[in-house]
Amino acid sequence: MALALFDLDETLITGDSASLWLEHMVAQELAPAAMVAEEQAMMSLYHQGKMDMHQYMAFTLQPLVGKSRHWLDQQCQHFAERVLRERIYPEGLARIEWHRKRGDELVLISASGEHLVAPMARMLGMDHCVAILLEEQQGMLTGQTRGTLSFREGKVARIEQLFAGQAGLWQGSHGYSDSHNDLPLLRAVAHPHAVNPAPSLRQVAEALSWPTLSWRLAA
Repeated sequence: MALALFDLDETLITGDSASLWLEHMVAQELAPAAMVAEEQAMMSLYHQGKMDMHQYMAFTLQPLVGKSRHWLDQQCQHFAERVLRERIYPEGLARIEWHRKRGDELVLISASGEHLVAPMARMLGMDHCVAILLEEQQGMLTGQTRGTLSFREGKVARIEQLFAGQAGLWQGSHGYSDSHNDLPLLRAVAHPHAVNPAPSLRQVAEALSWPTLSWRLAA
């Protein structure tokens, strides 16, 4: 058994699930339209490797404060089925199936919130879901996160927490991502893959002779 670690946004799907979810909330009048421009400015910092993820999560979770976890899970399940499903790259599905047939441990690992990543993990038939955890009190969302954020080095830390005590954890492992922010994870795995890489990641991948994959939606 070897780990097969897949990033979600811009790797298995086109687009960013958190940005799309915010646009969905605005369309449903669950969030003010003014949030979109500020979120996009934050995402620009993400692509530059300068984002404060705690600040981003606190901002984007504001509309959910006081909502029930049950309500949110229902909303995000519908969102995943109606919006995200059609954005999945067929080549990504094929690569997941290749790992499944090998008997590898499939992990969807993302710096997006668990409310968005978990329904996608179920849809994709992954064995594990690693995402940013949301804090709740008595079943109601506080707008805060909890635990180690699965972002940059935090992705490696969360994997080591999830599989604590497993000998040879990274041996034979594969990792897939589009983002320079995932360099800690890609450096940790035995077989890193740059998928539709951002320019900064492409540069590193070329320098280190990592495979570069180009995944596209079906015409």
